[in-house]
Amino acid sequence: MSEVSRREQILDTAADLFAARGFHGVSVADLGAACGISGPALYKHFTSKQAMLAEMLTSISERLLDVGRERVDAGAGDAAAALRGLVDWHVEFATSHRPLIVVQDRDWESLPEDARAQVRRLQRSYINLWADELQALRPALSRPAAHAAIQAAFGLLNSTPRAGHDIPDAELRALLGSMALAALDVP
Repeated sequence: MSEVSRREQILDTAADLFAARGFHGVSVADLGAACGISGPALYKHFTSKQAMLAEMLTSISERLLDVGRERVDAGAGDAAAALRGLVDWHVEFATSHRPLIVVQDRDWESLPEDARAQVRRLQRSYINLWADELQALRPALSRPAAHAAIQAAFGLLNSTPRAGHDIPDAELRALLGSMALAALDVP
């Protein structure tokens, strides 16, 4: 197994365990056992459990922003199309990565301060990406109001770990997408 795929496997496994039991409820031995290696062997891939958490949350924030930029670019200057692309992307992410949303919400304080600052910078850039498109669509909307609207839509979209367990993901994706577009007043 390559270094990248092993690291990704470890991060995916860690996300599932952290979501189920909390960052502090999972030992290095637990992580190793779940990955099929010894706990100390994890140190070949990560310097610490906190470093694992930092990479997990930083990399998802980078990915949200990178794909978000791609979706805006694909909108080719059409703010409504860009917002539809952003909503589709975030819905896809939220329904595919429920454990990461739980970990972000619950274990935020366990992140080292420098990683918290980096994740916050990335999140602000992601919010600003959305806010730029929302203000282009609705020019009378103030920047604080655009940020509030975007964060409210994120609250809806990031509810996936607590909602929708009784309906198929495709149906949940359609429901969340239509609700977010309606909340943002995107035609």
